[in-house]
Order: sequence, then structure tokens, then C-alpha cells
Amino acid sequence: MKNIIKNIYTWVDERLQLQDLVNFMGKKYVPVHRYSIWYYFGGLSLFLFIIQVITGILLLFYYKGSADLAFESVQFIMSKVQFGWLIRSIHAWSANLFIFAIFVHMFSVYFERSYRKPRELTWVTGMIMFFLALGFGFSGYLLPWNELAFFATKVGSDIAGAVPVIGEPIKIFIRGGDDVTGATLSRLFGFHVALLPGIFTMILLVHLILIQRQGISEPMHLKISEKKEIKKMPFFPNFLLRDLLP
Repeated sequence: MKNIIKNIYTWVDERLQLQDLVNFMGKKYVPVHRYSIWYYFGGLSLFLFIIQVITGILLLFYYKGSADLAFESVQFIMSKVQFGWLIRSIHAWSANLFIFAIFVHMFSVYFERSYRKPRELTWVTGMIMFFLALGFGFSGYLLPWNELAFFATKVGSDIAGAVPVIGEPIKIFIRGGDDVTGATLSRLFGFHVALLPGIFTMILLVHLILIQRQGISEPMHLKISEKKEIKKMPFFPNFLLRDLLP
């Protein structure tokens, strides 16, 4: 078995030069942040986003994004599809945890002043992803197409409509009309599974590239003498495995 894996890796490496990438990641070191737990919420947010993508794709196999079939398709997933209830529950809970994790990550970056030069663009891309994550939550809330989802979306879009000058056009854009209807469901479904994930993925790639390019910031509360003694570890595989495993 080891020989088969080795032969496959060699075959791919000859064509894609994977070893160069492995060597680059192995030479890259990041600080071991034993001083603060806040530095783990970025990786946790990424992990929860991946869970969202995987469970969302599985739900798409059975969900129907139309006013006539949306509610019934959710009931079918919960009662008839094998482990459908589990996948939907994981998707729902990880969505809440995703918002919480990215919220904590945003404030930890702010209070640790990790946005300072030269990481301003990393902060901006992170803030964009935070608002996109809120868009995920709002657009996904209507998809079960039950009474709670209907009135929550109605109230949420009314709040957007209360914004001076541009509020009413925004409300109509969200609803696809003057009221919450099947058109609203179709529109938010498109936002939730296509538009927002596409934009979020592109911003996420830029965010990760900036982090790799500029490195992870060091805690501001450390003294100069302590900063000299900060331990570091290789990004690959040490830090990557540490970030992935609890």
C-alpha cells in the first residue's frame, strides 16, 4: 500500500512539482501563540466554513428552491433521507458557530491591533467576509420556507428598508418585489448557494494569500524581551495539523 501511494505521489510530483511546494511550506515558520487562545478563531472559522460547504452540497441533492416544494423538501430531508436530519442539523449549528467564530475573530484582531501596518488589507478582506457571512445567515434563514422563516425575513428586510434614501430600493432588491413571496425565496436561494459562496471564496483566497505573505502578527502585550524568546514552528506540517486537530 505504501509503495502504491509513493508511486502515485511520484507520478503527480513529476508533473506538478509538489515537492517544491512542500519545501516552501516546510521552511515557513509561524509563532507559537501559547499566550492567547484568540489566535485559533481564524482557523476555526475556516474549518466551519468548510463544514458549511460540504453539508450544503449534500443538502442541495434533495432541497428544492421553489415556493411549492421548499417546505416539503425540507421535511423529506428530515424524515426520509438517511442521516438527512443529521446533515441539516450540522449545517444549521455550524452556521451559528461560524458567525460566532468569525465575530470573535474580528474583535480579537481589533483588540490585539493585528490590523496595524502592513496588514491593513488583511483586515479589510476579513471585514468583507464578516458581512458576507451575515448575508449567508440572512439568506439561508428563509430556505426552510416555514412561518418563522417567512416573518423573520419580512422583519429583516423591513429593517433594511428603514435605512434613509437607499432603504426602500434595498428592500425591494432583497424581496424581489414589495412583499416576501416565492420570488424572494428563489432570489435568496440563488444568493445563498451561488453568488455569496463565489464572492466569499475569492475573498477568502486573497485573505489567505495575504496571511501567508505577511505572516501571523505577534501579540501586542508582549514585552520586547519576551518577543525575542517567542518560539516558532514550521507551517507545514506542524502548524497545519495543529490548526486542523482539536
